[in-house]
Amino acid sequence: MPVIMHVDMDSFYASVEIRKQPSLGRVPMWVGGDGRGVVLSANRLAKEWGVEGGMPSSRAKRLCPNGVGIRPNFEEYLDASRTVMEIFRTVVAVVEVASIDEAYLDATGALRMWGSAEAIGQRIRRLVREQEQLPCSVGIGPNRLVAKMASRAAKPDGLYEVLPDQIADFLHPLPVGRLYGIGASTTASLQRRGIMTVRDLANTPLETLQRAFGPHQGRALSHLAWGRASSHVSLQHAGAVGVGNQETFYADTDDPAVVKAEILRVATSVARRLRKAGLLGRVVTLGVRFADFKAISGSLTLPSPIDTAHELYAAALTLYDQPRMHAKPVRRVGIRMAGLVPADEAHLQPALGDPDTGWREAEQATDRINSRFGRNSVQRAALTRLPSHHHPPPPGRAALSSPFE
Repeated sequence: MPVIMHVDMDSFYASVEIRKQPSLGRVPMWVGGDGRGVVLSANRLAKEWGVEGGMPSSRAKRLCPNGVGIRPNFEEYLDASRTVMEIFRTVVAVVEVASIDEAYLDATGALRMWGSAEAIGQRIRRLVREQEQLPCSVGIGPNRLVAKMASRAAKPDGLYEVLPDQIADFLHPLPVGRLYGIGASTTASLQRRGIMTVRDLANTPLETLQRAFGPHQGRALSHLAWGRASSHVSLQHAGAVGVGNQETFYADTDDPAVVKAEILRVATSVARRLRKAGLLGRVVTLGVRFADFKAISGSLTLPSPIDTAHELYAAALTLYDQPRMHAKPVRRVGIRMAGLVPADEAHLQPALGDPDTGWREAEQATDRINSRFGRNSVQRAALTRLPSHHHPPPPGRAALSSPFE
């Protein structure tokens, strides 16, 4: 049975603003400004005054005169969204970004690693909270519809799982207008016919629904009432979105040696993902987030595409050596590869004097070993000597020596 998750960031824009200025969490606040404009997101205190997303900011101010309206900063929201989506990809392989603040995850293949759907969902919530200081709600079900409805039930900042044999008990007591996929017009039309709950809709004969709403919509309404929907989650092609990874430090640091060790860890992970996807990339982007959550990045285009940590790390260090990368204590580093091409179509130009086999073959060999004996069974020596605020590697694992330790 598929295990589908819907992860919805709680009051996303408002939460990003509160992360930057925690005092905003103690007063009614919304994103959208005080005057002309529309409320995009509101915190819990503002919602208690009746402030809702989509209403004019002027009305929000009338409802809550002491509330604070914040102008939106979409660049920060997009950066936070990209970071959160990368966190999802560290836990499950198949992630479909539905919008800036929500995603569908197919967790079926991750059950063997993490043990249960609930354990996966709680891990995602914990990572997002620890690394990004943002709340999210996770809904779990056998398909997209049930997972979406479950994430609504999980709000705020919770987790709700609906097992396949619990779908009817979960959906049928709800007002028919609460069912995802039924809009205000259809709700009003159903209520005029005495269909007030999802149970009423489920018990209405299909022929009756099709006469009232047409063959296609009538059948769709019946399927919704019984929680029947697609469980397909689309994996966005890596070539369209790039391949990347990031790591958040357990403590902010201004020690270049510590930052470089973490860049090596991220480069190793990104290179592994490239090889697994059968891709090589030419455009390296290094992103650094400082302790105050401000972020900067730099990019470098390589003369030929690569998929080895050896070359990727060297390129990332070139970017990190820029003075602006050392301006403040660092909270997070990330690497993304773009300009991707299929490995079997790329032409790799060896340098004069290169041996017949080198780091690419060595890293491919470590991929095979790690696939058989567990991730990081073989890793670079530098990653076994990280400072104490990193989790130490399990005992007994081998280290791959490298000239850039």
